Amino acid sequence: MSINLTMIAQSLAFAIFVLFCMRYVWPPLTGAMRARQKSISDGLENAARAEQQLQEASESVASELEAAKQEASALVSQAHTRANQIIDEAKAQAKIEADRIVQGAQDAIDQEVNQAREALRERVSELAVQGAEQILKTSVDRSAHEAMLQKLANEL
Repeated sequence: MSINLTMIAQSLAFAIFVLFCMRYVWPPLTGAMRARQKSISDGLENAARAEQQLQEASESVASELEAAKQEASALVSQAHTRANQIIDEAKAQAKIEADRIVQGAQDAIDQEVNQAREALRERVSELAVQGAEQILKTSVDRSAHEAMLQKLANEL
């Protein structure tokens, strides 16, 4: 196979085409590929940063949630303690009030008993006087006196 002018012309045209492509086509293509590669790497870095921030936020939320649970537990415990304290205070006040009422009732009962004793003494003395009057009015008969004293005892 002989090299002729056509082959040389085609080689020259191909070389011009390659130079043209290297000069005008290749730089924008490589620039676009670099820009795309940079945007992809930036996106991956942003995703990694976002994932790290998400992890930190999750840890922060978990720790805050645990702190909130502990605080709520402490508040509930404190509320139970305060409720028990209020109940104990109410029981103590109720006991004092009940003792005061019982003492007042006991005083009233004692007063009524004393009044009843006084009334009974007065009544007994009246009955004794009446009995003596009846004894003195009737004759001295033991059986009659016995019946009268029995009647007097029944009245008491």
